[in-house]
Amino acid sequence: MKVLQRTQMIVRYQNQTSKDYYGIVEDGEILQLSSNFNEILNNELKFDGVRVKVEDVKILEPVKPQKVINFGWTYAEHAKETGGQANLKEPFLFLKPTSSLIPNEGEIILPSPSLTGQVEMEGEVALIIGKRGKNIKEEDALDYVFGCTIFNDVTARDLTKTDPQFTRGKGFDTFGPLGPWIVKGIDPTNLRIVTTLNGKVVQDGNTNQMSLSIPYLISWISQVMTLEPGDVLATGSPSGSCPMQSGDIVSVEVENIGKLRNYVK
Repeated sequence: MKVLQRTQMIVRYQNQTSKDYYGIVEDGEILQLSSNFNEILNNELKFDGVRVKVEDVKILEPVKPQKVINFGWTYAEHAKETGGQANLKEPFLFLKPTSSLIPNEGEIILPSPSLTGQVEMEGEVALIIGKRGKNIKEEDALDYVFGCTIFNDVTARDLTKTDPQFTRGKGFDTFGPLGPWIVKGIDPTNLRIVTTLNGKVVQDGNTNQMSLSIPYLISWISQVMTLEPGDVLATGSPSGSCPMQSGDIVSVEVENIGKLRNYVK
């Protein structure tokens, strides 16, 4: 069994036997690992000799987190367009249930029109926490990030504007597309985010435009709740969020990570 010394893209997938594996994506192939997630976090990457093509497997959500932490209105223009407060001094915080998560190529299911009539996309960079942390210092914050992936914070906008908190508008099943994989070794503070709806660009921003820095967000939330390995921190969306309809295809592309694509039904 060969031990891999370097890696960049960690993927979780299901093969034809319906068994879940982790693997390393290289040149359109996946190097299958016998390592579990905790071993991967500790850089124990054991290649079991099997290679499969990316298109021959079902890509799953890259992690099974204990919690999905979301920061809202971290981009001033998005805050303005959604009726939020721009240039906050402290983060606007909400959680999504893990039941909202779906993988790359998964289907976003629109709720009944009796529940909501305005479902929108929000393309974001998400951080995957690599080790347990509490009261993290800002200067140490990025040491707790295992890697980065892509998140679509699907939102029932009419509900977030009328409800006293965001749980219902953010928490429907399938409202959390995540993936397609985790990329290690990149700087999350300077990544371009481009969201397209049916091939048309609707969002184009960069994490360097955030009004609150990513290290600050990590430090701040760790003073509220303990961060656990595998937790997802969605860092907020640039401006351009707009409604989706059944039959639409929404893609969020982040430089140095890849593209998260989902279908609206």
